[in-house]
Order: sequence, then structure tokens, then C-alpha cells
Amino acid sequence: MASTNQSPEYQSAEKHYLLAQSDEERIRFLEEMIKHMPQHKSAEKLRANLRTRYKKFKNKLEIQKKSGKSSREIIKKSDMQVNIIGLTNSGKSLIIKALTNATPEIADYQFTTKEPLIGTLNYEGTQIQIIDQPAVESEYFDQGIANTTDLLILVITELEQINQIKGFLENAKGKQIIVFNKIDLLTTNEKRKLEATMKSKIKTPFILFSAKTKENIDQLKELIFQQFNIVRIYTKEPHKQPSQNAMILKPPKNTVIDAAKKLSNDLLKNLKETRITGPSSKFPNQKV
Repeated sequence: MASTNQSPEYQSAEKHYLLAQSDEERIRFLEEMIKHMPQHKSAEKLRANLRTRYKKFKNKLEIQKKSGKSSREIIKKSDMQVNIIGLTNSGKSLIIKALTNATPEIADYQFTTKEPLIGTLNYEGTQIQIIDQPAVESEYFDQGIANTTDLLILVITELEQINQIKGFLENAKGKQIIVFNKIDLLTTNEKRKLEATMKSKIKTPFILFSAKTKENIDQLKELIFQQFNIVRIYTKEPHKQPSQNAMILKPPKNTVIDAAKKLSNDLLKNLKETRITGPSSKFPNQKV
């Protein structure tokens, strides 16, 4: 975070760096930060840190270029995106494995996750993209994903970890929920006391969970889904069954016109009549 003796140019570059969504962008803004950073002796540690980060992203980019991969491939955003955040060994990888089709590397040593891992949670006709991030305190943590995601899951195993994790999320705009993981290690009485403490001290939505035993897995899925302000649309062709996969619309772009645009521009041009059925209609097959 920029201090008061850093120039406006440095602070602007740092802001863009934290919001960057590709390694190319991070490298460019790190170059600007290094160029405009203070030159006094007390800034030597910061200078070394910036150069280390710069070197890491340059090396990573070279490897990606040789393999033909893009640094943007892993963070392509879906309509509903969740980012799992936590300290090392908090059980994040087990959580994404419990929720999705992802197959993360799971080990007892620290910083097992070195790249964001993507999985899909299929729930209530929707497909929710879930990303398991490297630990927030590791050099592999991707600030850009955290800053632009729709929902952040803060995984903790101790209450004191909440503020630690939030310290890395100053520029994050998404909603947040807290998952207290590893409750399989607690007694029933300890769980009851923990829940009471969290209810009295924490305003953020939370859930007690065990990724190992999957205790409260259905409740966690529902809690995640509830955080999205969406309209689900199931299209239906004449004489056919409705689609099983929902189209997702977010306010304010949640009208019939918006739905037609998302399906096809040609459909919008030739649209003559639409009918809706469900909670948004006054009666079945309402003409709109």
C-alpha cells in the first residue's frame, strides 16, 4: 500500500497493478512503480520487493510463451464467479474439491497451491465458477482475481485470521462470506460456542464447515448461491422441454430484450412475441 511520501505517479501505477488481470499488465505497472518509487535509503526494501515480483512475472511469462499458454486463460470470468481465499493449510483445496469437479493437489506442506485452480459448482440450474487461490501470504497469490471476483470466500480455522486475510483485500469489490473450516476437530459443545461467538462479533455471513467430512456442504452451496443477485431464465422452444441450463442475467440488464441479446442478435431483430412463466410472471405464459 502506498505511503504519503510516494508520488502520485507511483500510487496510480500501484492501483492499476492491484487491479491487473494478466501478467503482461502486472509487468507493465511494476515497471512504472519501480520508475516512480522513492529513491531514499529507507525505500531499498520496497525496491528489492518490487524487483523480485517483476522478475517472477517475467519468468512466468516466458514459460507461458514457450508452452503457448496465455496468462489470461486461467482468469476468464464467468457470469457467477467465486474466489476462495485463505492462509496456507486452511483447507481451501479440499473445499473446492468438495464443491466442484476440480482435482487439486492436496498435501500437508505449506503453499501447495501455486496457481489458481478453477472448478464449477452446478447448483439450481446455474454454473458457478469457483477459483481456489494460492495462499494470500504467498508470492503466488493473484490480487487481480481477488479484486474483480463477484464473491470472496474467506476460509479460516481461527477467528484471528479474518483480519489477516482482509488485509490483503483492500481493493476487492465483491461480496464476502466466511467459512470456518475443520470443524471436524471440534466437539459439539465447541461448535455451539464458536457459532454463538461468531454471531455476536461478525457481521459478514458465515458458516461452520468441514471440507474433510463435508459437514454442512449443502448449506454452504446454498449460502454461496444466495449471494448472487441474478435472474435465471430457462428458454423453451415450441413443442420441446425447457432447457435444463439457466441463462444468467444481472440487474439492471435483466429484461426480455437483454435475454434476447444474449441468445442472438438475429433473434432480437426478428423477435415478435415473448411469453414468460414463473415467479416473474403474473400468470403462466404471460405475454410481455
